[in-house]
Amino acid sequence: MKLSVPIYSLKKRAKALSREKEIPLHVALNRVAQEEGFQSWSLLAARLAAQDPAQDLLSQLTPGDMVLLGSRPGQGKTLMALDLAIRTARSGRSGWFFTLEWNVGDLLTGLKALGVSASEAGERFHFDNSDSICARYIIDGLAAAELGAVVVVDYLQLLDQNRENPPLAQQVASLKAFARERGLIVVFISQIDRSFDLMVRPVPSLADVRLPNPVDLKQFDKACFLNRGAVQVSAIN
Repeated sequence: MKLSVPIYSLKKRAKALSREKEIPLHVALNRVAQEEGFQSWSLLAARLAAQDPAQDLLSQLTPGDMVLLGSRPGQGKTLMALDLAIRTARSGRSGWFFTLEWNVGDLLTGLKALGVSASEAGERFHFDNSDSICARYIIDGLAAAELGAVVVVDYLQLLDQNRENPPLAQQVASLKAFARERGLIVVFISQIDRSFDLMVRPVPSLADVRLPNPVDLKQFDKACFLNRGAVQVSAIN
């Protein structure tokens, strides 16, 4: 079943209903869900998560999280990361997309694939494809970022390609400390080693992350791996 409007609009409707009718928010959410044809908000959310992996991942993230989003080429990881930033921006918080890979043309193609125009992305969506991108550049650019902002870094293995930048492990540690301090959600797009064998496992794991330079992946809080339509989200202990 297709929703009449995006889920963030339904949440705004529920908040307004809660204030107008002076009822608890969970009651208002259930009423809005019933208007959409679901018995409760939890059922609506479950159906949406099953059909929408980006929304499912976003619902599992909390301020301060460091997230690894990886797949082999062509599986949709960059588009999914862009979707996370766009959804966050359209929900009222800032969504940032720092990329050492995409140009503006790639962004427009990605937005089109998501069914979103540049104007619909909203003023809270920020795209930055400077050649200077590194941990310090990102931290400086996020000086005014608010709690819960989503920051995409495209991609992990490129952060230290410029030999003048600090080692990758040091940059990841700096961004982790900054994310925790400011309550940001940082999503690193990551390459997966070509040795990943689909015949052994349906989706990659941390062991398959391509690391030309060493970094402790336990610094990440969550990992999301994609392959041929399969999506696996897990906590990193």
